[in-house]
Amino acid sequence: MTPFEELLELLDLEAIEHNIFRGHHPAARRKRLFGGQIIAQSLIAAARTVATEHLPHSLHAYFLRPGDWRVPVVFEVDRIRDGKSFTTRRVVVIQNGGAIFTMDISFHRREQGLSHQFPAAPKYMAPDENKMVEGLKQRPFLSFREDHKSKLQQTPQTPEQHVWIKANGTAPDDRLLHMALLAFESDEALLGTARLPHRGHYDHEKMQVASLDHSIWFHRDVNVNGWLLYALDSPSSSHARGYTRGEIYTQEGILVASCMQEGLMRSLQ
Repeated sequence: MTPFEELLELLDLEAIEHNIFRGHHPAARRKRLFGGQIIAQSLIAAARTVATEHLPHSLHAYFLRPGDWRVPVVFEVDRIRDGKSFTTRRVVVIQNGGAIFTMDISFHRREQGLSHQFPAAPKYMAPDENKMVEGLKQRPFLSFREDHKSKLQQTPQTPEQHVWIKANGTAPDDRLLHMALLAFESDEALLGTARLPHRGHYDHEKMQVASLDHSIWFHRDVNVNGWLLYALDSPSSSHARGYTRGEIYTQEGILVASCMQEGLMRSLQ
């Protein structure tokens, strides 16, 4: 099974009771759970309780405790509201009898309306997949950083990154699944962006880093089978927390989703 095929299997949650689902983790995982996995699985759990014509348009999540790779997770879905146009769900993720994560998700029945986009989309060419080194192909998603060599330097840098992402396999034709897959990958590179201005002033091995909260807004249909550009910046960090924003564009410069996250960056020196 490829890493991408394993991720698709992990998103196929087990229904164990009304509004309650169970999820598992990658077989090779031997450290705390990846936040993007729990976000994506929670989105699927919530969607299992919603009419199919309603799709998620926003989610807001809080990471409460580190996830344990040795124990399956239980997703409890609270049906907050069922409306004609909007539906709201709250998901509580439980391990060892305690909540490790909560997420509120709003679903919207598609409708026509006013539409615009700020014109200043980043101008970059998608990477040549055939020229990517083999080490970049061992995850569920392919990723490639613009100016990636400079990003490895241990000197202070502007808190901005542009990362190309794409499914490392072929995702089925399912709009919800593509949203969940994008939610999975959206948790990458955010905290790293907030640390860029501080390169050379901290020891990575002596830092405690973790996602604290995470929000996503889905603006348009998502297709993770094609390259998407994740444009990230970090306007501020303070009090051991880093704040980062991300916008996700198609190769044609269409904005499909936006993210925000605050993460812990605590020095243990």
